[in-house]
Amino acid sequence: MSFADRADAGRQLAARLRTMTLEDPVVLALPRGGVPVACEVARALQAPLDLVLVRKIGAPMQPELAVAAIAEGPEEPVLQIDEATLRISGTPREHVAHEVPVQLKEIERRRALYLRERAPLDLKGRTAVLVDDGIATGTTVRAAIRALRARQPRRIVLAVPVAPPQELPSLRAEVDELVCLQAPEFFGAVGSHYRDFAQTSDEEVVAILDEFGRH
Repeated sequence: MSFADRADAGRQLAARLRTMTLEDPVVLALPRGGVPVACEVARALQAPLDLVLVRKIGAPMQPELAVAAIAEGPEEPVLQIDEATLRISGTPREHVAHEVPVQLKEIERRRALYLRERAPLDLKGRTAVLVDDGIATGTTVRAAIRALRARQPRRIVLAVPVAPPQELPSLRAEVDELVCLQAPEFFGAVGSHYRDFAQTSDEEVVAILDEFGRH
């Protein structure tokens, strides 16, 4: 196990990011688990904290297996389909089409709960630092990257504590810079690299965002 908990992972990630030149950074978290990690990064960089609201679409009999992901975009939602996993899992495209409005409704619920009336931060000309607690297949984070591109940042830096090594080359090609602290050959699940990987609650997310929303 590489990290005590998400806060520890965030502090280790922040230490690496502080060695980089990040012009006018905005830290963006993938909720819920990415928020405690991103909180530590934003504190260390003295940067504002925002969200990229994205939802995984799992296979019918394996909901944890991502076949697609839908992200909130500035104009319209961004749908990312993992064609290989869709095919291997035998998931029909109709399942994805059915899940899209379901997950968009959950995204709307989370925006109302987490951000209240706060509008998304303007990223034009700024460095967007996208943070999650780890990457498994990369489908969700790819949807988030595409949604971020539509917000026209100057640069996108993807920063995660842990990811499978086979995902890193293709992800690195989609961003301006990638920071990954650990890429173990025998990856398993993201949670296996944390001593405490308890689910992050809505209440924790709201409390963290309210702290940053006051500044």
